[in-house]
Order: sequence, then C-alpha cells, then structure tokens
Amino acid sequence: MATFVPRRVYPHLDSIPRSYYLGHHAAGLTKMKSLINQIDLVIECRDYRTPLVSRNPLFEETLGERPRLIVYTKQDLGSTYTALDQAKEEIIRQWDRPSSALFADVKDRNAVRQVLRFAKDHAAASNHLVGSRMMVVGMPNVGKSSLLNALRNVSLGLKKAARTGDQPGITRKIASGVKIVEKDKESEGVYLLDTPGVFVPYVPDAESMLKLALCGNVKDTVVPPTTIADYLLFHLNLRDPSFYSMFSEPSNDVHQVLDGLARKQGRLKKGGFPDMEAAALQFIQRWRAGGMGRFILDEVAEDALDRRKDTLEGFGRSMHQARKASKGARRHAALEAN
Repeated sequence: MATFVPRRVYPHLDSIPRSYYLGHHAAGLTKMKSLINQIDLVIECRDYRTPLVSRNPLFEETLGERPRLIVYTKQDLGSTYTALDQAKEEIIRQWDRPSSALFADVKDRNAVRQVLRFAKDHAAASNHLVGSRMMVVGMPNVGKSSLLNALRNVSLGLKKAARTGDQPGITRKIASGVKIVEKDKESEGVYLLDTPGVFVPYVPDAESMLKLALCGNVKDTVVPPTTIADYLLFHLNLRDPSFYSMFSEPSNDVHQVLDGLARKQGRLKKGGFPDMEAAALQFIQRWRAGGMGRFILDEVAEDALDRRKDTLEGFGRSMHQARKASKGARRHAALEAN
C-alpha cells in the first residue's frame, strides 16, 4: 500500500466570499464608540484557535483609547496544554503587549477567576464612586456572551444573563451593564456591557475566511459546508489522519471521507445516496466540539504577526479600499514571479 501524502498547501479559491459585515455590526460599532467615554476597560475576546485572524483592527481604531484586556476564549478547543502550547501562548502575549492577554476556557472556574481578578484590580485602581463599567467586544461567535455569563456565575453565583448559541448573530444590540463584581472594600463593583460581534468589512485572503468559517465566526450558509470540511480535512491530514479514522482511511478527497461519515451515521438521501452537506456539517461540528483534534489554525511564530501586518491593515479598511489593496498585492506578486 502506498504511503499517504497529505496536501502541503491548500489551493487558493477565488470563489470564497470575503465579507460578513452586516448592518447590525456597523450599528453596534457606532454605538460602542458613543459609549467609550463611559468605559474603564475594554475586554476583547478572540478565538484561541485563530489568534491572528480573529483580531479585528476596527476595535483598535474605534476603541483604542481605552485600556484593554485580550481574552483568548475556547482554549480547551485549541490546546492540549503541553509545553509547546505554553510556548505559543507566550508568543501571543508578546504580540499583544502592552495590553495584557489571558487564555480561558469558560467552563474552567480557575481561568474565569483570572479574568475576574484582572477586572477587580482595574476597578480598584480606577476608584469610581458608582462602580466600574467595562465592555466586552469581539468578532461574531468568539464567546463574548459565554464569558460574561461565566464571570457572573463564578463571581455572584447567578445564572446566565446573556443569550448564547452555536451560530453568530445571537447578540444584536448592546445590553445594559450586567453586574459581575459586587461592591466591596476594594471597589464599588464592576458592570460589564455585552455587545454584538463585529466582523471586518472585508477579508483580503481566502484562507483567513475559511478559518473564520471553520470556527463558526460566520453562518454555515456563507461558505459551502463541503468547502469548509475540505479545509478542515487539509489541517487534520497535516496533523494526524487518525482523527477521522472511524469514517475513512487517510485521504485528500473530502468526498470519500464524507461518504464514509454519511454511511456510518445513516445520513442518506432517497435511493441510499449520501447526504454530503449534512455529513459536512457533522464533520465540522465534531471538530468544533473538540472531537477531532485540538489545535491552533494560525501560524504562531515570533515574526508571524509582523508578516501579517499588511493583511491585518486591510481588514480594517472599507470594502472598496480592501478590495483594491488585495488586487494590488496580487498584481505585485505576479510581477515578482515573472
């Protein structure tokens, strides 16, 4: 039997949509800007699995004047808690300086307490007479509302105050402040505002959009599920094809893998044909839930952020500007190649 050789480079797909910037994203960002003078601390959530791609430069531009804590959520879905993972986390902290960065699984009470301690210390230093007001922001579906609920539960023992869900767009408006810390000798209490997720106006490269789609930052109807599943298969094969051995032998053919999954789980259409879209969604959800490997999709190296700066700047521009910049970059690369 021939040795399996995984794809080393994922093919560039011009057909991938590059935008998910909706009306309530723009409205939410405008409202955040109007409230920023009342805010003592911005808590920005990013997905642990995409520490580069899930950062939104629009927050830097709009809310950059306020102190910031970066919380990388869903650590449990991207880390195996090894020395290598810890080394990557230290590199990410270096990227974010002078802001502080924490890594959290909202189901881990100790991790939630770290965020609470930071909020309490900041509130005590702010010395407000009526309590400290903070705002949680981030891309769609990075876990902002889940973090708020966890902070409230661990600190006050109360049930969730914010709605959550598997798909983006659950939070559409900025809610009134939710108490997460009671008044005590150190401070007058802490109130946290939940906000709608805000996508970037335009994503300059297709692979970044695929990463965001795979992590659920856009609705599953925006990018075809079989395309997302194929991109996931690319990453699984680079790490360990045995992650999906219950469905298929190692393969670079996503249709072969999804056919095996559909037949294994009985996801069949009339005539016994496999339901490829349903199988693709199930394949994706298994990974999102941590059932097929836990790893970071972005490259984490000391110079990775610097090498991505031009692209990240494109994220924060208008649609027209970002498209123009992306086309210019492709023309420049083509000229260099010739």
